[in-house]
Amino acid sequence: MELKKIIEEKSQESWEIYLPSISIDCVVFGFHDATLKVLVLKMKDKNLWGLPGGYVNKLENLSEAASRILKKRTGAENIYLNQFRAFGDLDRSEGFFEEYADTVWNKQRFVSIGFYALVDYSKVNLIIDNFSDACEWKSIEELPEFMMDHQTIFNTALITLRKQLNDKPIGYNLLPEKFTMPELQKLYEIILGKKLNRGNFYRKMLRYDILFKLDESRKGGAHKAPDLYQFDLEKYEVALKEGLNNGW
Repeated sequence: MELKKIIEEKSQESWEIYLPSISIDCVVFGFHDATLKVLVLKMKDKNLWGLPGGYVNKLENLSEAASRILKKRTGAENIYLNQFRAFGDLDRSEGFFEEYADTVWNKQRFVSIGFYALVDYSKVNLIIDNFSDACEWKSIEELPEFMMDHQTIFNTALITLRKQLNDKPIGYNLLPEKFTMPELQKLYEIILGKKLNRGNFYRKMLRYDILFKLDESRKGGAHKAPDLYQFDLEKYEVALKEGLNNGW
């Protein structure tokens, strides 16, 4: 069934169960193969991509709505979520729904609450719903053309992630349980958008005293196998409350 028909058929039900004028858009980050990725959807019958999103049930908190929306897309529970901004420009979605009747739920004016989510890439099972033809991970450096204002939402989420690198558990939620120091450095470099000095990065991370060095290394490759580390979550949380000192 074409997208327009699906939306029109769902409209009446949406008026009955959702909170008017409020929507949610999520920027879901994952880290894989030394690349920071974001979850994107290709809309049914459209050559446009968007961020995972949806609406808020009338008896539901905003964070509960965001968790529900992402569980339907990823199959994952207990996802780390952070609300970062509201987006409410007057005509933010007008063009997308210009062929729809004014009474259709989705064509109403919505203020969207933006959440960014940090997930373990290996634990996500992507799900395609009736509104989309594809649900995929894309490198943040190779994003497709976004619909509505989703490019702005993504850009704002990435800037927020960069600003919060020293006071949110970003590394803990994006990296696998065991990781190498080069992997941690690469994650920081991608988020910050710049190269970091290897020696300075290693010394700074070890000085924070938030890592366990494990008695094992990453096997494979032509070079010496790098040591594996884990976050000491208790010390990490204490350090984040105080703020990880020194800029990057």
